[in-house]
Amino acid sequence: MTLNLHPRFAAYFSMEIALEPAMPTYAGGLGILAGDTLRAAADMGLPIVGITLLHRKGYFEQHLDATGNQTESPSVWSPEAVLQPTGVRAKVRIDGRTVQIRAWQYLIRGVGGHVIPVYLLDTALPENSPFDQALTDQLYGGDEHYRLCQEVVLGIGGVEMLHELGHHHLLTYHMNEGHSSLLTLAILDRHLQGRPAEQVTAEDLAFLHKKCVFTTHTPVPAGFDQFPGDLVRQVLGPERLATLERMNGLSGDVLNMTYLGLRGSHYINGVAMQHGEVSRGMFPEYPIHAITNGVHAATWTSPAFQQLYDKHIPEWRRDNNYLRYAIGITLGEIHAAHEHAKRALLDTIKEKTGVALDPAIFTIGFARRAATYKRADFLFSDIDRLKWMARHVGPFQVIYGGKAHPRDEPAKNMIRRVFEVMATVKELVRVVYVENYEMRWAQLLTSGVDLWLNTPQRPHEASGTSGMKAALNGVPSFSVPDGWWIEGHVESATGWDIGHEEVPDVPTEEIASLYDKLEHRILPMFYGRQRSYLEVMRHAIALNGSFFNAQRMMAQYVMNAYFSGRPGMSVQQILEEVRRPEAPVPESPIRSAAN
Repeated sequence: MTLNLHPRFAAYFSMEIALEPAMPTYAGGLGILAGDTLRAAADMGLPIVGITLLHRKGYFEQHLDATGNQTESPSVWSPEAVLQPTGVRAKVRIDGRTVQIRAWQYLIRGVGGHVIPVYLLDTALPENSPFDQALTDQLYGGDEHYRLCQEVVLGIGGVEMLHELGHHHLLTYHMNEGHSSLLTLAILDRHLQGRPAEQVTAEDLAFLHKKCVFTTHTPVPAGFDQFPGDLVRQVLGPERLATLERMNGLSGDVLNMTYLGLRGSHYINGVAMQHGEVSRGMFPEYPIHAITNGVHAATWTSPAFQQLYDKHIPEWRRDNNYLRYAIGITLGEIHAAHEHAKRALLDTIKEKTGVALDPAIFTIGFARRAATYKRADFLFSDIDRLKWMARHVGPFQVIYGGKAHPRDEPAKNMIRRVFEVMATVKELVRVVYVENYEMRWAQLLTSGVDLWLNTPQRPHEASGTSGMKAALNGVPSFSVPDGWWIEGHVESATGWDIGHEEVPDVPTEEIASLYDKLEHRILPMFYGRQRSYLEVMRHAIALNGSFFNAQRMMAQYVMNAYFSGRPGMSVQQILEEVRRPEAPVPESPIRSAAN
């Protein structure tokens, strides 16, 4: 088998990419965003390629007992069943030895037929040592040594693999977080063509900066990957360490992958306007921009709403801006589509958990990566008042989902706390915690609940995207003003604030705001003024669904980041330029394993 490689102008590197539910190659929001980014690029016809690791054992399968204790098992899957072998090899030096890498290929096909290849790097080869074979097994597993070796495979190995695959003249290397920042070292090494580190010039570094774009998702320093200098010397070797030092890649005697990405890039961005401000405060010496995240509309819109949009807005898949015209869809049709999505969610919950929830009851959804700052138990700050509301204002039920990292005991305790409350309020409020929250559950939950709840501790939510998925399905958000919601919130039109953006983070005031709005505004509107609630749902689609999508996000990356050195060009002119082949395309070296 042979394929043609069309010219690619950008490579998108991410430690995790969510490609489809059957492939556990992602842990949470970062991977979902990466998959949505590439799906949108395919819809737009952008000549981009994706690079990630294979993760043969995935992140993990979550198991919850009756009291909420989480245990884990590997997410074993069969790459051979869903991926194409390329037959292409690359190699990297790790701990002084050569590690062989092969690439599997997954093809993302856009709405117009454009194809984006994603290459999943795999070290499970017999010529590698047992340790090296396992480097592409576990997502976010192992100790510091294992993680650094993984990041060598992703960053340095990814650059080497792209060259072996024939992608020799890429304009841009886009780092989605710091895990792939060692690609800067690989690019500079190739550019030096054997020159030693002491001969690195300002022009060499300028060449590197022009090639690289860095997106940071982390609003707190504790989230940065950092490795001690001795370990870096051991893994990379003295020559590459010397080049890293010449790049100013170390912070003291520590390799901070975020700082490496910052120092090697000409364009840096946060993932929401507020996150851009937070990042500028964290990194005042760098010019940090902001491109607010978006989600892939066709992936996260439920079948019922897809049919509705196909009927009224036939161009919505090709151009998500057309979702603005959802404002003209009748409220009755929006209600019917939502009821269909809600029934699909509740039927699946009954099938998987045995719990029968009532479709007539107001349903709140809270599902995301389990982390303490996300405050999953915030809704239960005053259990007596919740019971009073359920008794006197209107009944409601709550659906939870989310995995805690295996070593994050505080997050595991948060899950146990939710289970404790479930038992306490079960006579008045039904609460369900769905096990093993992943892409398919996310599609069901963000479309099937009546309200999407988000209670992060400010300013720890860099962006958040689950509420954007909900908006595509007419589900309003009820959220603390952090991340994207600061931009998407229009009170009583697209949803409701918990607390106030202008008021400092005071939990007691947020708790009071949550209960007051639930009791006096949201529940009375849902049960007593259904037309008004449906109008909020319609506005969520028209205002938020039409803007907080990955097509808009990718257009901003192309114009502001990838082609930031070409002022005065419109997005359309840029897209026409990058789609135009500049030279004959050589036959790809990709071949089947049998060849």
